[in-house]
Amino acid sequence: MNKLLKTIMVALLSLGLAQAVWADDVSYFKETLQAAEQGNAQAQYNLGVMYEQGQGVRQDDAQAVQWYRKAAEQGYAQAQHNLGGMYDSGRGVHQDYTQAVQWYRKAAEQGYAGAQNNLGKMYANGQGVRQDYAQAVQWFRKAAEQGDAYAQYNLGVMYDNGRGVRQDDAQAVQWYRKAAEQGHADAQFNLGLMYDQGRGARQDDAQAVQWYRRAAEQGDAKAQVNLGAMYAKGRGVRQDYTQAVQWYRRAAEQGDAQAQSNLGWMYLNGQGVRQDVAQAAQWFRKAAEQGFAEAQYNLGVMHANGLGVRQNYKIAKEWFGKACDNGFQPGCDAYRKLNQAGY
Repeated sequence: MNKLLKTIMVALLSLGLAQAVWADDVSYFKETLQAAEQGNAQAQYNLGVMYEQGQGVRQDDAQAVQWYRKAAEQGYAQAQHNLGGMYDSGRGVHQDYTQAVQWYRKAAEQGYAGAQNNLGKMYANGQGVRQDYAQAVQWFRKAAEQGDAYAQYNLGVMYDNGRGVRQDDAQAVQWYRKAAEQGHADAQFNLGLMYDQGRGARQDDAQAVQWYRRAAEQGDAKAQVNLGAMYAKGRGVRQDYTQAVQWYRRAAEQGDAQAQSNLGWMYLNGQGVRQDVAQAAQWFRKAAEQGFAEAQYNLGVMHANGLGVRQNYKIAKEWFGKACDNGFQPGCDAYRKLNQAGY
């Protein structure tokens, strides 16, 4: 699994108001506007949030930026953070990573955890600053030690991959666990993977299943695939092909190629579902069209044998060739055989 640092979406603060514009929202907006126009930094920040979220007023990113800037220039950390986020995402202003870094840094230096995490992200990805993993780790750690789940996850990733710190599976597990216990789905998945592989913790299928399940229930496709595989193999749970199919399907419907391929295999073999070679071919095709080599090979086999599709050696050869190009040796062997046979 590629666990390279993922770009973290900027978590903009909200006031916790309902999405619909109620009379109370409009009244509060008017009160906030009056205070903001008098120079109250907190009111200016709150007004920015209301414009960004469309609470009590029509949603307007440009106005949100204007009010965030007024509060930010008075040193209001949350506004500095959110203004950085607007520059980061290009909302209400032209995207400008350098400006994003500037405003994140101002908030980060005041100890604002969200800004520290986002500044770490900018260093990790080389956006608005020269890429510097050591600096990224420094800022992630500051936020992580304040309990920021995103930063805890990111710090875990840095230890996992040895970026900016010496590679240390045990430290990765420690930080993944902190974030996972706060409900961070990517951290839950990665913690499950560490237990699955016995990295940084004693190998434990039951623990792997527990953490995969937590992430899977939040909709994490990779966790759904792995949880399905645990059910299919009877690892950490009683073997249950029906449950395996259920979890593969959830991920497959999100477009996960591994899940689509696995679901095709379940239909091909009648495991957890009634055998249906046409459905198998359909799911193999979905994965194959995403470049998933094993599915490309399996789809080639389906065409070569007329399983769920009309037999066609030319099409089979094309899929075997694609699988071979993606480094799947059985695809190379099958392609060579058909080529020798004159197809």
